[in-house]
Amino acid sequence: MPLCGDRHKGKKVQGTKRHIIVDTLGLLLVVIVTAASVQDRNGAKPALERLRDWYERISLIWADSAYAGKLVTWANKHLRLTLEIVKRSDDVGGFVVLPRRWVVERTLSWICQRRRCVRDYERLSEHHEAMVLWAMIIVMG
Repeated sequence: MPLCGDRHKGKKVQGTKRHIIVDTLGLLLVVIVTAASVQDRNGAKPALERLRDWYERISLIWADSAYAGKLVTWANKHLRLTLEIVKRSDDVGGFVVLPRRWVVERTLSWICQRRRCVRDYERLSEHHEAMVLWAMIIVMG
């Protein structure tokens, strides 16, 4: 199950960050919306806890390098989840399709096809999470 945080890269934009966990097909399992100032590792903890509560049989999560560090040991110790970091090769320059990472990027593009998910229209994070779920229901329907 890939894990990813969606944010405005390199820009100091106030807003939200979506932490999503998808299955290997890219279908949404968990979404957590936090403030954009929240570090990826801190936003991933409630997402992983929700994943553990809802899906007990999942044991392996692929994540990008933003989730490396103490989160890997925390997930293993507290949730019995193996968090495997998908790293980019240092040898290759420019754009490279990373294994397992493209599944999450495709899901984020599906979500962003809906107007309410493109910008921060919602005041509450729960409302934004609901809009993301609606967007994925339309995709899966």
